[in-house]
Amino acid sequence: MPPRILVLYNEPVLPPDHPDAGSEHDVLDTVSDTVKILKAAGFDTARLGINYDPRPLLAELNRNPPDAVFNLFEGMATRPETEVSAAALLEWLNVPFTGCPSPALALGRDKVRTKHLLAAVGLPTPDYLVIDAPPVPRWRRPWPAIVKPACQDASVGIDQESVVTSQKQLDERVRHVLAVHGPPVLIERFVSGREFHVNMIEDAAAGPGAPPLVLPLAEIEFRDSRQGQWAVYTFTAKWDMDSDEYKLSPLRSPVEIPAADFARLEVIARRSFRELQCRDYARIDVRMAADGKFYVLEVNPNPYLNSLALVNGLAAIGRTHEQLVVDLTLAALARGGKQVPTGMIRVPVGVVVGA
Repeated sequence: MPPRILVLYNEPVLPPDHPDAGSEHDVLDTVSDTVKILKAAGFDTARLGINYDPRPLLAELNRNPPDAVFNLFEGMATRPETEVSAAALLEWLNVPFTGCPSPALALGRDKVRTKHLLAAVGLPTPDYLVIDAPPVPRWRRPWPAIVKPACQDASVGIDQESVVTSQKQLDERVRHVLAVHGPPVLIERFVSGREFHVNMIEDAAAGPGAPPLVLPLAEIEFRDSRQGQWAVYTFTAKWDMDSDEYKLSPLRSPVEIPAADFARLEVIARRSFRELQCRDYARIDVRMAADGKFYVLEVNPNPYLNSLALVNGLAAIGRTHEQLVVDLTLAALARGGKQVPTGMIRVPVGVVVGA
């Protein structure tokens, strides 16, 4: 019998008209494409969406134990920490799954701990300050600064007002973020320059312990030159396809930078991957300042699997999205000790087109 794979995902809990709904409902497209690929590859595939109650997952694991779980659970929008809980539950039950383990997911959700770790091991990241409650200490780094919710992802809480140029604006923005998203709040020195998404995948063919493969880069092209507009990948720019911010902030992939610069970035990306204990695939977001120095803005251990940045990066090195999905699944099965006979599983061609 072919291996049984359960595709696990977060059933959206926000209504379609909620301002943050786009970042949550997006997972459904990824689920649909992943199921199509796995079925076409020859896996015995099922799907399960859960939200506030994890018991349907426990029931499914008992009733129809999968050989591995394809983990697309991103956490509920109202309880984002459940992204970590789902992975930890699978680990507790000794069920192998794709993607990063729970410690990496926990770090990825916590920008403060990630910043502390990056700084402690000497990885380049912008100067920062962490605020749990007013008053806000005087900002003694160069202006402008950017204010972020420390425990959100998908650009939730990031808009044009996030960038501040004075202590007064900083105080007001920190109070706003505390009121809307709660503590802690992360303040960073705003680094002007090019912004890249750096996707990485572990390559089984490279052998155990090999560094992750750094794919060709994707770049956010900030085209809005109007006065007062900051080059920031806001929630609107990322999710609202009808907005000017979205239209003027396209993600271009693949892009090339000089080989020496890419080699430096490769070292930073691989170290970030390992320091956060990532597995299978991950992404870092970086800024390249005018002097050519790179700064890690964020480490994402559970990036959007259908992103064109990832799909086009794979295509640039002669690989496909379908191959990645199959490889991730086989890696999870191998971690669980499941041997797949040669010829049972194949890599399908042209099943889906990345979004």
